[in-house]
Amino acid sequence: MTRSPASGRLRTRHLMAGTALLAVLAVGSLFVGVSGLTPAGLLDGRPEDLRVLVESRLPRLLAVLLAGTAMSVAGLIMMHITGNRFVTPSTAGTNESASFGVLVATLLAGGQALFVKMSVAVVFALIGTFFFMWVLRRLTFHDMVLVPLVGLMFGAVIGSATTFLAYRYDLLQTLGAWTSGDFSGVLRGRYELLWIAGAVTLLGYLYADRFTVVGMGRSFAVNLGVRYDRVVNTGLVLTAVITAVVVSTVGEIPFVSLIVPNLVTLALGDNLRHALPVTALAGASFVLLCDVVGRLVRFPYEIPVSTVVGVIGSVLFLTLLLRGGRRMGLR
Repeated sequence: MTRSPASGRLRTRHLMAGTALLAVLAVGSLFVGVSGLTPAGLLDGRPEDLRVLVESRLPRLLAVLLAGTAMSVAGLIMMHITGNRFVTPSTAGTNESASFGVLVATLLAGGQALFVKMSVAVVFALIGTFFFMWVLRRLTFHDMVLVPLVGLMFGAVIGSATTFLAYRYDLLQTLGAWTSGDFSGVLRGRYELLWIAGAVTLLGYLYADRFTVVGMGRSFAVNLGVRYDRVVNTGLVLTAVITAVVVSTVGEIPFVSLIVPNLVTLALGDNLRHALPVTALAGASFVLLCDVVGRLVRFPYEIPVSTVVGVIGSVLFLTLLLRGGRRMGLR
C-alpha cells in the first residue's frame, strides 16, 4: 500500500493538532474540580494541593486518556475485521455482555474484587462478541445498516436479562453505579487495571497491517497469505478484552467506539497503521473534553461522562448518517 506525500502531510498535521489539543485539555483538566487546586499552590509545594494532584487529579486524567484511547481503537479494529463501519463494541452487544459479566461477578464475589469482576467481564464479553459474529455469518444482509441493528437488538436482549437479574437480587443501584461511565470516583489504586487496556491497544497497532488487509475481504486477504480467521479472531479478542476492562473499571462510555473511528477514517482513509494513532488521540481528546464539560456544566456537581458523550455522540452519529452516508456506502 503506497501513501502519497500529501496524505502523509495530512496525517502529520492531524497528529500535531491532536497532540496539541490533548495537551491543552489535559493540563486544564487537572485544575477543574471542587478542591480548588491551583498552579500557584503546586509551585509553592502545598501538601494539600500535591495530595489532591497525586491521589485524584492525575489518576482521573490517566483513566480518561486510557479509556478514551482504548475504546476508540477497539471500535476502529472491529470496524475493519467485520467490514462494516457501524459494527463496534457499542453496536455488537460487547458492552452489554461485559456489563452482564460484571453483574455475575458481583453476585459471586461481592463488591470489592475488581480484578475478579474484570476477569468475568472479559469472559462474558468474549462469549457475547463471538456469538454475535456467529450469527452474522449465518445471515445475509442487503443493507449494511441492518448489521448493527441486529447487534443493537442482541445487546438489548442481554441488557434486559442483566436488568432482570439485578432486579431479582436487589442490585439495580449497584449495577447502575458499575456500568454508567463516570470518572468521579477514580482515585489512585482504583484505575490501574486500565493499563491492561492500554497494553492491548498497543497490540492492536502491531496487528494494524493485517487488520487492514482483512478489512478488504476474505479472498483478498487469503491471496496475500494472511490467515483470515486467525486475524479476525485476534481482533475480536482484543476488542472484547478492551471493552471488558473499561466497563469493569469506569463503566460504559457510549458512542466513542463508533463516532471517533468513523470521523478519522473519513478524513484519513482505511489504512489502520496511518489512522490508528490519530484515532487514539481523537478518542482520548473527545472523552477528556466531555469529562471536563461534565464537571463544569453544573459546577460544583458533576454530570457523568456517559451522559455528555451520549448527547454529543448521538448528534454526531445522526450527522454521519444524514450527511456522510454517501461516502460511507449507505446509499
